[in-house]
Amino acid sequence: MIPTWRLRAAFARRLSDMYGKEVPAYTTLLEVSAHVNDEVIGRGGDAGRLGGIARVTAERHGAIRVGTPREMRQAAQIFAALGMAPVGFYDLREAAPSAVPVVSTAFRPVDAEELERNPFRVFTSLLATADRRFFDAELQGRLEGFLGRRELFPPALLELAAAAERDGGLDEQRAERFLALAVAAFELSPEPVDRAWYTELERISAVAADVGGVASTHINHLTPRVLDIDELYRRMAHRGITMIDRIQGPPRWDGPDVLLRQTSFRALAEPRRFRERDGSIGEGTLRVRFGEVEARGAALTRAGRALYDELVGEPAERWAARFPRTERRLAIESLAYFRFEPAVDRPRDGSRPPDDLAGLLDGGWLSACPIVYEDFLPRSAAGIFQSNLADEGAHDAFATGAHYDQDWLSGVLERPVHDPFDLYAAQQDSSLRQARQGLGLPKDAL
Repeated sequence: MIPTWRLRAAFARRLSDMYGKEVPAYTTLLEVSAHVNDEVIGRGGDAGRLGGIARVTAERHGAIRVGTPREMRQAAQIFAALGMAPVGFYDLREAAPSAVPVVSTAFRPVDAEELERNPFRVFTSLLATADRRFFDAELQGRLEGFLGRRELFPPALLELAAAAERDGGLDEQRAERFLALAVAAFELSPEPVDRAWYTELERISAVAADVGGVASTHINHLTPRVLDIDELYRRMAHRGITMIDRIQGPPRWDGPDVLLRQTSFRALAEPRRFRERDGSIGEGTLRVRFGEVEARGAALTRAGRALYDELVGEPAERWAARFPRTERRLAIESLAYFRFEPAVDRPRDGSRPPDDLAGLLDGGWLSACPIVYEDFLPRSAAGIFQSNLADEGAHDAFATGAHYDQDWLSGVLERPVHDPFDLYAAQQDSSLRQARQGLGLPKDAL
């Protein structure tokens, strides 16, 4: 049997190889990321504090877009075969001034050990066809009719995915078949695009056209992880790769790295074949795929996230004045999540450990390692989408928006959508209980 995590690792590698062949600038991004990471590691310090170096090197996240609840449910089945569950609900309709009519979740491993083995994630967006701000009733009907006639994922792939989820893996022959079909499902299709239909949707949103204007789906971007995103940004520009105008997320500063910083090169004009109104086939280009890169920091608690949301977009000086400058403060003020362990090198002086977290940390009884943020920021995701669009599209701000939320998405997927805060809190609480028990303290006192 090929276990689930090895299927996930193999799928991530093959997808990366495929995308590099389709989008050569992505290969350049991987090369520059590797060089920057090697240099950061070579300078010493604690480069592996937010994840082992082997993990960081292999780390990727992808992004796809689907059009219907059925397609979303089928995607969930494929990712479940890889040990990836839906985590978080992201409403990008309100996160940017441009027209981004999608709601999203991220499929990823949820167990800490599985994340360390391979933390592959796929940010998956669903077109909000019922939202009247973007689609009137007539266009919604035509759009859903078009989407209902296509097949993104062949039955053989879905059958193998269900078997892999049920059995925790696949035998070698079926694993090879599953991986080949899964990668093929996310390749860019050579099928001609209906120019008139695509253009009609593109007037509303380039994202809507990319989802509903073609007969297939594809990887929109794959994202390596880098240890110095500012240096990578400079080097990519130096190589002549046109980058978006800024790095999304928290500012660069001399305090703890938190949450997620992202940037990308601009979507490339890629040759595509188009079907014209008279049935003839013409040539053209589309800009839908780009190369994103990310730097990950510590996961913030709800209180920490509220502070971040308050400061996002503020000048770096205001961030530096308000946000804690040390991991200790983040820990004792319950603003970030940590993994706690009893200190192994503390001198034994016969004293008893205190019962409060600040005392345990200050006295050297406990060590605290930040838990890596594994998820996404809706404003940053929408900002990346927006910065790679040809224009902002159009929508009716006075129309009534359709209601989508995490419970609705759970019903669509027929499986629970995990709350990321709950996952981080469970990791922290488990480690703290074990650490306190190792110190001889009541494990549930804090």
